[in-house]
Amino acid sequence: MAYTLSDYLQAADVIRARASVAPKIGIVLGSGLGALADAVEDAAHIHYEDIPGFPVSTVPGHAGELVIGTLEGQPVLVQRGRAHFYEGYDMQQVTFAIRVMRALGVETVILTNAAGGINKDYQVGDIMLIEDHINIVGIAGHHPLIGPNEDALGTRFPGLGNAYDRDLRKLAQRVAGEQGIAIRQGVYCVQAGPSFETPAEIRLIRMFGADAVGMSTVHEVIVARHGGIKLLAFSGITNVCVDVLDADTDANHEEVMEAGKVIVPKLTALLRGVLRAMV
Repeated sequence: MAYTLSDYLQAADVIRARASVAPKIGIVLGSGLGALADAVEDAAHIHYEDIPGFPVSTVPGHAGELVIGTLEGQPVLVQRGRAHFYEGYDMQQVTFAIRVMRALGVETVILTNAAGGINKDYQVGDIMLIEDHINIVGIAGHHPLIGPNEDALGTRFPGLGNAYDRDLRKLAQRVAGEQGIAIRQGVYCVQAGPSFETPAEIRLIRMFGADAVGMSTVHEVIVARHGGIKLLAFSGITNVCVDVLDADTDANHEEVMEAGKVIVPKLTALLRGVLRAMV
């Protein structure tokens, strides 16, 4: 689906009319992480289907609403669930929310996701601060910036050398240390899904240099950077990827949701601490 600047502005106008807060920080909550939105104060709740052009999430654990208000004194827009490429949406639809955030004046986006641990040192329940990514989906030709470039949205050839903002990463590390929360730092690899990876694919992705793998986030990162938005991103490690044939266990979505119960308290505390520390 081809969107234009006017589509993003129209959606932003609808949101702006229903919210009393002008958000400066966007937060995207992945599978099982939606509870943070409950802490937003003076909140306006807007279902995706009420916003023109907005794709509706069909994945369990993704509530499908925007929550706009204040959190830790910061004006925020919390995206409670996202659209995924594997749901049948194209890249323009998957990244629509990020474009709308930019149209609303959002300057910083914090992304979260559930991911499988590729790094053999990772354990279920770990939090990984994303410092770089590998875009397998983009390498295969499904890139969110393919097509005509609208200069009002960003430059034709955006650089991604500092996609995950260095200063925000340092801030997150400092806050985690102050809270006594151990966090990993690593490279996130995105694949299309919806099937989980085969053992051979896990071994290949590890050879690429990835520490975790998932089915989201990177497309949003690219579009956010295209529009000049600063980024911070975290993966909650919900399963350890199996890299041998005929193992007795296999990844599944129920496992992801269950692991989220361990990750949510830590990640919630970390995100709230980061918001408090942001100036």
